[in-house]
Amino acid sequence: MERPPLVLVPGLLCDAQLWRHQVENLSDTADIWIADHTRSDTMAGVARDVLADAPFASFALAGLSMGGFVALEIMRQAPRRVTRLALLDTTATADLREQTLQRMEFIALAESGEFHWITEILLPLYLHPSRLAEPALAGVIRAMAENIGKDAFVRQEKAIVSRADSLGLLPAIDCPTLVLCGRQDERTPLARHEEIAAAIAGARLEVIEDCGHLSTLERPAEVNAALRRWLTA
Repeated sequence: MERPPLVLVPGLLCDAQLWRHQVENLSDTADIWIADHTRSDTMAGVARDVLADAPFASFALAGLSMGGFVALEIMRQAPRRVTRLALLDTTATADLREQTLQRMEFIALAESGEFHWITEILLPLYLHPSRLAEPALAGVIRAMAENIGKDAFVRQEKAIVSRADSLGLLPAIDCPTLVLCGRQDERTPLARHEEIAAAIAGARLEVIEDCGHLSTLERPAEVNAALRRWLTA
């Protein structure tokens, strides 16, 4: 039986390691390709990069955090290429003013030579409090950030700031859609996901218990099960 194509888009400061458990678990179900979201400094440009690079004419699409922003921009640019959509630990709203100001502060910090501190600031916001003391998990997050590097991080933050508000786009989405988040996600709280799921006809909302923002790494078994249901329904 032919496996359906699946495009996975990582989050800010994340690379393919964000999806490593999903690649291991779901490769029997889907032909998986992980997007590069590091080259452009506008969200429209990042989405164009992914669409140009993707080795499939049409595909299921899943994005986490910034990856969800990219996925929504792809739905704006090329909705007919997307057969299924999964939005994980993300939001459809544009940044609030204070969020943009924080991103500008992070950019200034990175450009001043203090890039390494950004991961340490973000770790408590990314992980459930019970997971912060796990060196292996924190080590993966630090390694991903180092792999992305300062210059790509700056481009990513500029792209996130540039993104359009996508709330008005949601009612036009007509493919099978999964909306998933960790119950304790501080970066993109449950209310943002309830908002998305309510606006997309037939969307399924799944909440992962005892889980923060990086659900694919924190609770891979639960996330894998939800993605498998989404892919095979």
